[in-house]
Amino acid sequence: MSHDRITLRGIRARGRHGVLRDERENGQEFVVDVDLHMNHEEAARSDSITDTVDYDELAKVIVADIAAEPLNLIESLAERIAQTVLREPAVAAVEVVVHKPEAPVSVPVADVSATVFRSRSSGGLGSAVSSQFVR
Repeated sequence: MSHDRITLRGIRARGRHGVLRDERENGQEFVVDVDLHMNHEEAARSDSITDTVDYDELAKVIVADIAAEPLNLIESLAERIAQTVLREPAVAAVEVVVHKPEAPVSVPVADVSATVFRSRSSGGLGSAVSSQFVR
């Protein structure tokens, strides 16, 4: 796999994800970062957007995924987004981080996030999953 990538940081949208009733009823902002692992050689040679990923269109699709049907876990939302990104033929693998800055946590935390890495070679399944708590 190539070490080339396109990175989108800080995609923001409202969603109604969470296990608590208030999260489902009122929603909250989610922030998503994605790293698209892909080969840039053809795009670099041709200098044509048709040989790469249109990240404006991809960002819109990610926003739609955030706003779509509510899920209980941010891990599930990260998986949904990863599977959407892997539908893009040029993407060999993707890392998705879903931040939930307003997560209902009983102690002060700066952020709660879940990260998934999925690759086309693994059928989109199971390379790595982690949840991260940042203070």
